[in-house]
Amino acid sequence: MPPTLERESTFWQAGQLRIAGVDEVGRGCLSGPVVAAAVILPVDCLKISGIDDSKQIPFAERERLCAAIHRQALAIGVGAASVAEIDRVNILQATYLAMGRALGRIQPVDHALIDGSSLKRWNPGSHTTVIDGDALCYSIACASIVAKVVRDRFMIRLAERFPGYKWETNFGYGTKAHLLGVEKLGITPWHRRSFAPVRAYLVEQLSII
Repeated sequence: MPPTLERESTFWQAGQLRIAGVDEVGRGCLSGPVVAAAVILPVDCLKISGIDDSKQIPFAERERLCAAIHRQALAIGVGAASVAEIDRVNILQATYLAMGRALGRIQPVDHALIDGSSLKRWNPGSHTTVIDGDALCYSIACASIVAKVVRDRFMIRLAERFPGYKWETNFGYGTKAHLLGVEKLGITPWHRRSFAPVRAYLVEQLSII
């Protein structure tokens, strides 16, 4: 079943018109930033056919849908947290940084619908968390697609500078090809040293010295 506008409609009917769907991409990656998007849709929006959880949509189709979302949305904000921030504050807090930056770019926001469970030590203002929100809530699904497209484009460009890790196809996730690249080439400034496979490589290298 595709995501619906049921949650957004509840707030619209109460007079809260700037409802932002928020989602992130890249939490589980071994390299690259975590990226979040926030999308505010018009009250009279018609659902775009094909909008679903970004992970379930082929690459080329995501690009097409992202362009359609940009045409439909009242506002779109994108935020990121760097590898250095991820390693310094942990991936959860870095995700909140990215989401906060995305929301900051589309203020004012009456209410945010955020993918995930309850937030820990972060209060973005009036908000509701939605478990599996990218599969259930249309504005969150739109945010998921935008965040995924933005991050994938960035990782493809990064792959040109750091060939050998297959970032152009795995986008920084810990695939066999990516781990083989780490084994052969070592790590880059874009690898998250706080993540177990990267940390294990560093420990192994220290033991060799």
